[in-house]
Parts: sequence; structure tokens; C-alpha cells
Amino acid sequence: MCLSSADFQIDHVTVAGRDIRTLQANLAAVGLPSVYGGAHHDQVTEMALASFPGGSYLEAIAPQPQADPQLVARHVWARFLEAGDGPCAWALRVKDVPAEVERLKSAGVAVSAAVRAGRRRPDGVQLEWETADIGADIRGTFFPFLIHDFTARDLRAFPHGKPGNPDFSRVARIVIAVRNLDSAVARYRQAFGLPAAVEQVDESFGAHLAVVGLAPVVLAQPLTADSWLRARLNRFGEGPCAFILGANRPERYHAESKTRWFGNEISWFDTNRLGWRLGFESVDQGS
Repeated sequence: MCLSSADFQIDHVTVAGRDIRTLQANLAAVGLPSVYGGAHHDQVTEMALASFPGGSYLEAIAPQPQADPQLVARHVWARFLEAGDGPCAWALRVKDVPAEVERLKSAGVAVSAAVRAGRRRPDGVQLEWETADIGADIRGTFFPFLIHDFTARDLRAFPHGKPGNPDFSRVARIVIAVRNLDSAVARYRQAFGLPAAVEQVDESFGAHLAVVGLAPVVLAQPLTADSWLRARLNRFGEGPCAFILGANRPERYHAESKTRWFGNEISWFDTNRLGWRLGFESVDQGS
């Protein structure tokens, strides 16, 4: 079964670091304010989020100040939390996690059972959801993890009752560092019933790129053995290396550099100020 664009509802993307306030300050430095969202039930991490009118949001996650170091070291995203190096994971919003688990199993893709989780907002509102992991990789890295809310989703996505960043419509694309483009394309096609890939090379990004059907994913294989992308793969394995937002008012934001991917202009925020790679494209282009 080939999935439509409606099936690829990005729920959120996650950037990890050592300190939540530093992550928030770096986002604010490039014009993206965030709201503190509270501590997770695992007693290890806390989060803040920059939310967008389309419903998706960017989550910043870091260890709680008093978290047990041994628990932090056992966290599924421990290597990202310890490195403080930005892109970590992404989640796909689905209406029925068990049904999607069964669909993936029937496609021959490894997938976990659904697990319940949640967090309490600083105002005391309790949030509950369930998740499931696709594939055998670290959760949400090569493939997204699945998520469905038991409490009203707007309570999770919009803690102040409305989106916090109207200049951006949504998280538009996830850029995933991969070791072998052909293999990565084949895995996505198997999992989601996608058509053949379209490819290009971007020397400024240092990658051979591919998009596969309507999946909001850009797969990126390093062009050279000594590139930043190869170094990231060696350190973190396959997974997100950059995120791209859909911009309603791109002219209001400074682009450190620009490139063109698959006919669309991609603008990049200042990586030195932010500490990781985040881009944006016009909503008219990315729709």
C-alpha cells in the first residue's frame, strides 16, 4: 500500500542537549522562541517546544538538573544528550498505533508493541500518549517512532493554547544521514510503499540526496570520507542531521546560506549560533 501525504503527519522533531535553557537560548538567538513543557515521567529528561500552526513542533530535550547520571546514561538517546549536538529523532502522528504496527509487520518491517507514556506540564496538566518504534535502530532515528495521544493533542502541542511561532507553518522535512543511499531508499519504500526515489547532489551540504514519494524525508549520503556528515554518522549512526521548517514569512529571517533541493530554495540559519543545522523553505515551495 502506497501512503499518501495525509499519512505522513510529522508530530514533532527532537533536538537534544545537555541543558534545556541553553537549547532554548540558541533557538531564540535565530528567532525561534520556545516554551518550557515540563519533565517527562522517566525522571530523566525535561523538554521545551517551539510549536507551529500546522500542528507539528520542535522539541528541545535535555537531562533534568537532578537526574541520576546512571539513568541518563541508560536513556535511549543518551549519546545525543551527552554530546549536546542537536538533531536526535522524529515522530509520526497516527490515529491508531496498533493498526500501524500490524501494517508494518505485514510489510516485513520490524516494529515494537505500543508503550504508554506521558509528562506533566508546569501548570499541572497531565498528558498521556502511546508510542511504538519502527525498525531495530535507536528510536526515531532512521525511521520515525509512532505516537498517538490519549489526552487532547493540542494540550501537548500548544501549551499556551495556540501556536508559538506563526511565521513558520510546520516542520516540513527531516534530513536523515545514511551510509548507503540505495539501501536507505529501499528500506523506506518497503516500509511505506513508496515509488522510486528522485536524487541530486549538493556539494555545499556535502551529500548525495534522495527524496522518496511524499515522505517528508531527505536521505543524505556523505560525498566524501572526511566530510562533517561522515563524522556525524561515525559518531551517532544513521538518523536526523538537520530539520527544515515551512516558512510563511521567510523574508523576516536571516539566512546564513542558501541552496536548492529538488527545485526548492532551502535557507539555513546560522549554524554557529544555533549549534546544529536548521533550515527553512517557503510554504509555497514546500506545499
